[in-house]
Amino acid sequence: MEDIDNAPDEYSGPSKSQRKRESTALQDLGAELVALSKERLAKIDMPERLRDALLEAQRITKHEARRRQMQYIGKIMRDVDATPLRAAMDEISGVSKAATIRQHQLERLRTRLMEDEAVFSEVAREYPGADMQHLRQLRRNALKEAQQGKPPRAYRELFRELRALEVAGEPDDTADFDDA
Repeated sequence: MEDIDNAPDEYSGPSKSQRKRESTALQDLGAELVALSKERLAKIDMPERLRDALLEAQRITKHEARRRQMQYIGKIMRDVDATPLRAAMDEISGVSKAATIRQHQLERLRTRLMEDEAVFSEVAREYPGADMQHLRQLRRNALKEAQQGKPPRAYRELFRELRALEVAGEPDDTADFDDA
């Protein structure tokens, strides 16, 4: 009789090296999550047990205790579907296609604001909580900087303000911004 344990064609699952790579990848993802602010962590959908472990890791300052906490986070993440967490991290770091599209929409909106002041009424309609006076001031400063050939500090600040508005209050319909 042939020994079944030594059958060469049987698949016994991923190799030890593959399992270790996957475990390390989960720990690295956990480290990225720990590096986020508490506000950003609150916006990501995850099990409460993982969220508590991440917040605890942010609080720990001693090297060895932090290392053990990171390993614990990796252990918790083995039981969690990491795909949505990776997608959220890609979104935050600007890697995802959706984030790139939103970035381009905001850049087009900023360009339209610089070309035509009437676009402010559209911004006011889409983002009711916007500080329009501040946005108008940034536009004036950006136009003045462009005239004088200065670095585009206000131009960049205008973009940051528009991005903050979009993050703070997701507009109902961003199709209006695609007209550029």
